[in-house]
Amino acid sequence: MSVSNLALRWVQGFPKQNIDFIDNSTICYTCGNYLIFVNIENEKRYLLQCMSGKVGALATNIPFQVVAFSDRKLKPSIYIYTFPELNRKAKLKGHAQLDYALLEFSYCGTYMASYSAIPEYELMLWNWEKRIILCSRLQPGVEVSQMTFNPMNWQQMCLSSASALTIWNIERSDKTYYLKPKSVNLPAEDGTYICEPDGMFTYTEVKDTIYGPELLLSSIAGLVGIEAETFKPKDDLHPLVHPTTHCWNSTNELYVSCEEGHVLLINAENLLVTVLSRIAQVPQDENIITLLPSSTVAEEKWTQRGVNEEIHSKDTSINTMAFHREGLFVSGNDGIVHSFIVKEVNYTVKDYFDVQEPIGNIIFSPDYKLLLIETIKGSVYTYSFDEEPKVETILDAYDGYIQAVDFITPGNKYCMSVTILGEICIWLLENGSHVSKLHLRTEVNDMACCPSSLSVAVGTNEGYIQFLDVTDVALPQVAHSVFLTRSSIQHVHYDQKGQYLITGTSDGHIFILNANPSQLFEVLGFTEINDYIEQMSVIYISETKLLEVMVFVKTSESEKSRLEIFFLPEATLRDPGKCCNERGRLKNDFFERKIYEINHPLTSVLFDLNCEQLYGYCSHVPYICSYDIPKKNSEVIVLQPKIKMQSRHFGTGILCLSSHGKWLASTAKDGILSIRDINNLETFAQIQCHSYQAQGIRSLAFSLDGRSILANGREDGTLVCLRWKKLTESLAQEAAKHFHTFLDILKGSIAKENSALLKMRENQISSDLAAKQSVFYKVKPKIVRFSLDEYSDVDGANEQEITWIEKKDDEAVQQEIKKFKGKKNEIKEGMKTLAKIIQKMMEENDLAPEIAQLEQQEYTLDIEEMKKLYDENDKEEAKIRKETEMGNLAKLYLWNILKEECWDSMTIKGQGLMSFHTKLKVQNFPMKERTPEELKELETVLRIRKLEVAELKLREQILEAPSSASLLTPVKSQEEEEEEDDEEEDEVEEEEVSTPFYLLGSLCTSFTTNTDMLNSQLELHTREEKINQIILLKDIIYQVKIIFNREFDATFEQKKLEIARVREKNIRIQEIIMDLDLGEEVWQPEIEDCEKPDLILTVEDNEIKVEKYLTPWQKEQAAIAAALELERLLLAQKDDSRRRALMEMMHGVLEVKKEDILKMVIPQPSFMVSKVEEVWNDDERKRVKEYEKKVKELNEEKEKYKKSLDAELKKIQGSIEELTQAFDDNLKKLFERKVLAEMVINQEELKIANLIFSLVLDEELNTRELGLNNFLERKQTAKKNTSKEVFVARDEVDTYRENYDNLVAEDKVIERGFKKEFVELSSHHAEILIKLFKRRPRMAKQRVQIESTTPFGTRIGSERLKKDNLAQIMKAMDDLDNVNHMPEGLDPGIWQYFCAARRTKIENEQRVKRKAAGLLEMQAFLRRRIEEDEKIQSDIDKIFQELFVLQKDRSNYQMDLTVQFLLKQGQVETEDLQFMIGFSDFIIINRSIIEDLNKAIRTQGMKKVANLVEKKNYQKGISQIEWDHKKMEMEMEDLTQRSWDIQMLFFSRAHQRYISEDDHEITIGFQISQMEQSLAALEKKHKKDVEFQKRLFKDLRKINTKKDIANYILSCNLHEHLVCNSERKHICQSFGLPLTYEKISRERNEATLQQQKLINISKEQFEQISILQAEVERLRMKTFPALIHM
Repeated sequence: MSVSNLALRWVQGFPKQNIDFIDNSTICYTCGNYLIFVNIENEKRYLLQCMSGKVGALATNIPFQVVAFSDRKLKPSIYIYTFPELNRKAKLKGHAQLDYALLEFSYCGTYMASYSAIPEYELMLWNWEKRIILCSRLQPGVEVSQMTFNPMNWQQMCLSSASALTIWNIERSDKTYYLKPKSVNLPAEDGTYICEPDGMFTYTEVKDTIYGPELLLSSIAGLVGIEAETFKPKDDLHPLVHPTTHCWNSTNELYVSCEEGHVLLINAENLLVTVLSRIAQVPQDENIITLLPSSTVAEEKWTQRGVNEEIHSKDTSINTMAFHREGLFVSGNDGIVHSFIVKEVNYTVKDYFDVQEPIGNIIFSPDYKLLLIETIKGSVYTYSFDEEPKVETILDAYDGYIQAVDFITPGNKYCMSVTILGEICIWLLENGSHVSKLHLRTEVNDMACCPSSLSVAVGTNEGYIQFLDVTDVALPQVAHSVFLTRSSIQHVHYDQKGQYLITGTSDGHIFILNANPSQLFEVLGFTEINDYIEQMSVIYISETKLLEVMVFVKTSESEKSRLEIFFLPEATLRDPGKCCNERGRLKNDFFERKIYEINHPLTSVLFDLNCEQLYGYCSHVPYICSYDIPKKNSEVIVLQPKIKMQSRHFGTGILCLSSHGKWLASTAKDGILSIRDINNLETFAQIQCHSYQAQGIRSLAFSLDGRSILANGREDGTLVCLRWKKLTESLAQEAAKHFHTFLDILKGSIAKENSALLKMRENQISSDLAAKQSVFYKVKPKIVRFSLDEYSDVDGANEQEITWIEKKDDEAVQQEIKKFKGKKNEIKEGMKTLAKIIQKMMEENDLAPEIAQLEQQEYTLDIEEMKKLYDENDKEEAKIRKETEMGNLAKLYLWNILKEECWDSMTIKGQGLMSFHTKLKVQNFPMKERTPEELKELETVLRIRKLEVAELKLREQILEAPSSASLLTPVKSQEEEEEEDDEEEDEVEEEEVSTPFYLLGSLCTSFTTNTDMLNSQLELHTREEKINQIILLKDIIYQVKIIFNREFDATFEQKKLEIARVREKNIRIQEIIMDLDLGEEVWQPEIEDCEKPDLILTVEDNEIKVEKYLTPWQKEQAAIAAALELERLLLAQKDDSRRRALMEMMHGVLEVKKEDILKMVIPQPSFMVSKVEEVWNDDERKRVKEYEKKVKELNEEKEKYKKSLDAELKKIQGSIEELTQAFDDNLKKLFERKVLAEMVINQEELKIANLIFSLVLDEELNTRELGLNNFLERKQTAKKNTSKEVFVARDEVDTYRENYDNLVAEDKVIERGFKKEFVELSSHHAEILIKLFKRRPRMAKQRVQIESTTPFGTRIGSERLKKDNLAQIMKAMDDLDNVNHMPEGLDPGIWQYFCAARRTKIENEQRVKRKAAGLLEMQAFLRRRIEEDEKIQSDIDKIFQELFVLQKDRSNYQMDLTVQFLLKQGQVETEDLQFMIGFSDFIIINRSIIEDLNKAIRTQGMKKVANLVEKKNYQKGISQIEWDHKKMEMEMEDLTQRSWDIQMLFFSRAHQRYISEDDHEITIGFQISQMEQSLAALEKKHKKDVEFQKRLFKDLRKINTKKDIANYILSCNLHEHLVCNSERKHICQSFGLPLTYEKISRERNEATLQQQKLINISKEQFEQISILQAEVERLRMKTFPALIHM
């Protein structure tokens, strides 16, 4: 097949990024992979497609009429196109790897800035005309949201992000460019300014110097790198304002808005930040223009409202800014455009108009007559600053992305689209202009236009099918609505004749509806699919009168695809009552259903029009396949591909069939649309209409005539209409034939159904009018606004409405109720009887005991519900049990960890010891075992200390060895030597006994710890000595604890022994108390709980207060043990004769003890009880006397025994008291030892803390020094770079200055040569020619009108303006070169030569001016580099000073040790509390030493007076000589050092001048007087300038008034001309000559373009000829003098 071509017809889309002007009447914005240019005046559109993908950043250059944009691909490029030709002018390739975030043109010149996004974050400055990168700068990790050039100075830029704002200065030295950033210090969120300190030279607060020198927080934190310069503690971090947008004003200042609502004014030169404050509100009587959008028609109405009407958002954050003469225009989420009138540091606010939606960007046209407003949604409006402000809508954006597109029948005039939020737009197919709009206020999933009528079916997310009437495309409306189901409707399809509508829902329901409006869109029935519906295809076969529905479902198997095809006879569909059951479900007997499988996954499947083949798009492989549909009948039919064609797409794709069934369109995520022949699947047309970055195309639609194709993007919001640019005749004829045949077939039905739609519209209008009349006086008009919140209201309404399925179910239920009414009544009566029985049972249950009562749930008769409740109970019980088990397990795990860490690891557990009679409690020291590493470290330290001690003793012996003179002393006897040794030993013992404890700083010797290995506190200077001292002190603490714990253990053993003794004595006391029957309790001491720490982890059974849970096995074992115990007790209670006889005869004992005397009783004679005393006989009286005598003796014995027992009891109790009191005394001593031990431990820990503090201080000083050294290295590296830059810049300046001097000299040579060449002329002619030679043309002022409208005035600095200025001068020279100005009598040849020489002179002067400007710029650049170099040098000097101070502090604190002393009471007491603070010159020693020394001095002083007097003079002479010698040596060293310092001293000329002057006060006074004179002159000049500016402003206001009057007159004339023009245009259109005018305009346009090209060529040739002439003239002037031919 021959290749055909597709072309763009139009593109519809709305800006999602910033929009910009390309000229005064044309705007430009990006949409997907297109650039759309819209002419505001005539609404003409231009399209520019980016073929490499989605368009990224965009920028326009108004003076040069070019637009720049970047693509979004790997290693993107920047393209520059001219406008309106849309020819590519340049392609720029930078360093970006992924994307360009921002592009910006300078306001003058050919400069453009670009900022690339992740990963490089690079700012680049381009010369886009020469296509070169001038300079670049990396900013790793810095994301920028806005980038702007200073309109008044292209060498300044501002880059802002959400957290920072930076001013960039572009510095130039000849042809070299540099980017220099300056970060702006932003204020805090509350608007207060925070003074940022210098990171490396700011110290902490002033503190006592005893704790070390003042250090940086970064040094204390241990930072030494770059982090040390920027480190801030958490408390010093204050949240700063967050910039949102900024803009420049005409005085090189920046306005910046912040998220917090502040407006900042920043001076770009000194970076001074000022927070502007609002001082006034909008006047109450002022009205602003407000947009009132309509919900049904695509029209906007603007009205005026008072400012007090709050109908917009409460969010007043600013999103955009634009500067104008009338103020600073701002806008944001509130939708109102405000004007801030700034005066000094305050501003007032004026509201202009309200668009009722958040605004994303505002921008002024180049002539500042129009304000363009872009909303976040994408709508665009303009506001004109005329006498009567006017707001016009340029673009009215729709809500959300386009969900579906289709052509309105017959498909050659209109098309329509619907968004996901339910906004329907109708477009004119010819040019894509907007016709009308309808907002359904609901989420939409699919849409389809009916082929047989002007109706549209829309499937919503709430389950509605809404039918729209589009007979009047200017006013579409909802004609009918069907609520099918509560699940969302995903698919809506008509058959090709428009007789039936098939819909698919998200839950697998397929509904069949009558598509005719005359039948009121009747629902015929539904069926179900078990899986999710991916795609549907509907074909009506006229020959068999079958409606075939293909459903592509989503399966769980990823490697297969499943299709279901339904064959619905038309005859059955005409009678829904037969083909559907009472619930509306299609009966399986009335239609055929087949299932097909494909052994590879597909993403899209389609029928052909004959239902003989399927076409599928494969997902895992890039192929499009066709499948034959077999006619066999089986459960599952596997389809095999017939044709397999490579798709040449990537990603998941979709297929679409043309209306005549001959073309198959395929597309995927790559955005490429391919048109294929359905017979062989070969591509004959292809076009890139969307980008792969926006996920390609969502949906496609062919028109009925095949001439147009609609495609909407998935994520770019772009609607593209394609047309055939080239199509073979056979293909075109096939499509046209089908179109005409289709219209002929459906012509009658279309007219019939459209008339039905008109009736429905009339009925709807009449009902609406009646409803409006009923509520006209009740409801006030209000502004209609739609948002996502309204969709929730729609959902609430849907819940109250009944769906079609629910209606059918209700009807079926009603029929069943009527059918089974009698049976239902019987069941109800039985249920009532059963309810009465259960109610009676429940009343009886309430009267039963609580333990016997049943729960309420037990009475339920619903077995399923009861089972469900039981299951829930079991689940809840299992859940609680599991949670409890997991909680117990967590607690057990925590217990094990705590026990291991705090108990098992302790070699000595924490234990207490209580006294017997007081509450005194002494605890031991819990201790862990020392680790092997600690022991090894201690051993190493001890070994080192032993070596040091041995080395010290050896050194002392060497130093104290007898001198050579001692060898001459007489030899002592052995007895004398032994006596001396004894005396030395006694002295050593006395020294050891009297060793002062104050040097140790603790009482550790009280515990006999070895302190020999400790270093003296006065000798701890190095880090190693301090660390070793800490280890030894920790060992002393450990030994003290060990010693005390031993004493504690001994005392505890003593207490256990005393308790055992008391227990033994208490046994006897208990016996005595029982014998004496005193009834007293025996005091028995026991071991307390705190004394038995092991009992803490043991839980006894009596401690558990709750009932123990026993498992069934435990219960069984407990029952067996109880039975055995009962059996044992029964056996023990059996008859025992031996024990009974002992108890009866001898009272249970075999021997009577002395203790039993108290229990003895004399038996009384029996007759004393039975007889009276008067009847006793003598024998009985004798027996009574004996009885009384025995009783008396027994009582006496008892009294004696009781007294002895009482004495024994008191003795035993006294002994117990003595024992316990002695233990309590020992415990008090142990407590005192504990206090002493804690005192020693605290003293040693205090020494350790001081040593650790000194170590930390040393580390901080080292960190500070290392940080300063690193900072010094960076500064020195920067110093090398700046020195190199200064050297290079100075060299370039010298070279440039030499060229400039040569050019000036050449100019002077030209002037002198001119005078010499005309020497032979007469003096009259020579004088005239010299005057004419010096004469220059006057240039008229231009652009007066633009300067009066733009707030920035003329923007200088452009190379193009310089060239234009030179061209204007040369053009003005043509008038001076006219023969009319030639002096009379002068030869024309001489005049021509004179004119050429004058032109050469002028060109040379212009070159000199340019050179001079360049030299000034280079000198300024050199001066800035020198300032940077000097600043870095000053920083280096400051760092050296800091290092010097730090080293001094380090040496001081290394020598100034912290020593701990033990002072006696009274040594620190002073009178009147007058304490001395400075003790630097004091030494603390024991008072006894001073006293002993005084005694020795007194005794020995007199003996040495004579020797001292004798030796005085001799020693004085020796000392004087030695002192003179040392003095001379020190003077020599000082002189040597001074000479070296003088040689190295920097002695500048300023120093020399200062030294040479005698009176410095006169010099200072002279300088002050000069400065005062300069200041007075400046003030005088400033006053003159102010007066001049006032007069100039007054004149400009007068000119402005005149111009306003002239503009008004021109506007009136323009209005009249426009009326005439429109009348003539109407006349011309009535004569039918548009084609002729278009041809004439096209020919004129081509002629204009050709003329412009010739002009450009002639300009280039003229420049080349001028250059050559200048070169010839320069060469000729080198050979002067020259002879002139007269």
